[in-house]
Amino acid sequence: MKQMLILSGKGGTGKTTIASAFIKLADAKAYADCDVDAPNLHLITGWDSEPVKTDYYGLPKADINSELCIECDLCRQNCRFDAISIDKKHKVDPFACEGCGVCEYVCPVEAITLIPAVAGELMLYSDIEKVFSTAQLKMGSGTSGMLVTEVKKQMKPAAVDARLAIIDGSPGIGCPVIASLSGVDLVLVVAEPSMSGISDMKRIINTAAKFGTKTAVCINKSDTSIANTEKIEEFCKKQGLPFIGRIPFDSNAVKAINNGQTIADIDCTSGTAVKAVYEKAMELLFEAGVS
Repeated sequence: MKQMLILSGKGGTGKTTIASAFIKLADAKAYADCDVDAPNLHLITGWDSEPVKTDYYGLPKADINSELCIECDLCRQNCRFDAISIDKKHKVDPFACEGCGVCEYVCPVEAITLIPAVAGELMLYSDIEKVFSTAQLKMGSGTSGMLVTEVKKQMKPAAVDARLAIIDGSPGIGCPVIASLSGVDLVLVVAEPSMSGISDMKRIINTAAKFGTKTAVCINKSDTSIANTEKIEEFCKKQGLPFIGRIPFDSNAVKAINNGQTIADIDCTSGTAVKAVYEKAMELLFEAGVS
């Protein structure tokens, strides 16, 4: 199964809009939303059934047994994350606790234990034809990369016969992006023709390069700045990166998304452009030499 990951250096480039269109055009049997901080691909892909939900346990959290605690204060004094405070009795702030275990180690009466903590929720939509894997990270959790790995891991066994998997990644270059990049065959970077868009595009391209992953670039809302669009194309040419197309700004795209549709579902300029980008992406993904 080939895996294509769609990324952007910043939020708001239209990454999910393009991912949803690709899923429609490919009639994809396997796809995933790895933007676990704010997943929204499910809003467009139109599943009627409820997903199978599974609690995801990340780092453990410290728990203080107030009956055993002798108020020696060693736990609070040694907590480098300031996760322990005193309000009549010692208590742990679960949002600040990193589960390092120092407090448990220094407690002289074994009043502190590390307990499993739910850090998010995995969701798997599936029927006899296709599978969609996603997750929602719990607010304040710092294990986004680990949860992304689980999203990809639960997709593969359920999509054993799929020829192609399309993965909608997270914006930026943080932990969820790093986890998303692992094992994919092609990264499509969706660029925005703005100063910040160009800067962030370069960061995500450099990040993908460290994984040795084949990378292509397209531009969304390309006609909002022709000068910056040309800069992006020139950059790709100099770097030897495949540039696979422009998608113009299209108010009909906004209407489609608000109606729960993809831009490939309607007759519009952005829909026509994304079909051409999709064809070129498929050529790159399945050409000889891409493992």
